[in-house]
Amino acid sequence: MRATAQLLRQRGYAATGLSDIIEASGTPKGSLYHYFPGGKDDIAVEALRYAGGKVQATLSDLVRQEETTAGVLRRYAALVAGWMANSKFRDGCPIATTLLETAAEKSRIAEAGRSAFESWTGVLREKLVQEGIAQSRAETLARLAIIALEGALIIARVEADATPIISAMDEVAAMMEREAVR
Repeated sequence: MRATAQLLRQRGYAATGLSDIIEASGTPKGSLYHYFPGGKDDIAVEALRYAGGKVQATLSDLVRQEETTAGVLRRYAALVAGWMANSKFRDGCPIATTLLETAAEKSRIAEAGRSAFESWTGVLREKLVQEGIAQSRAETLARLAIIALEGALIIARVEADATPIISAMDEVAAMMEREAVR
């Protein structure tokens, strides 16, 4: 899953072939077809679940470490900006990269992506609620954070500059801070 997520993050769905996955993962071809009888679509679904789970775990760890959701966003932005820069901006979000190509045609892949985005939103929403923000407003702010992050990742990759990630998350964090003060 890790190898597939990496390939999807860098190349996207269409440019990632089964032979690429086999080579990158070192998995025997027979095992691949045994565990993923639906082929590339099955592998992509599981890779998106894997990648989504990794992000959710990272956000959950940051929630435990930071006092505020704004702090979580700023720390996560710094992590992601560093990862992007270390990859020389070849990497992106494997979920967004894959969904941009497949969401309209492959409902199982779209559902895996939607589930990941919802889980990330849920982590942030619950932290905002703990800060005293009403549930419906917390949902809106948490969702905005994910939307802004995904857009910032695309722009950062295109511009080969991490500034959009830091700027976007800082703006959303500032909005959250204003809401929590009310």
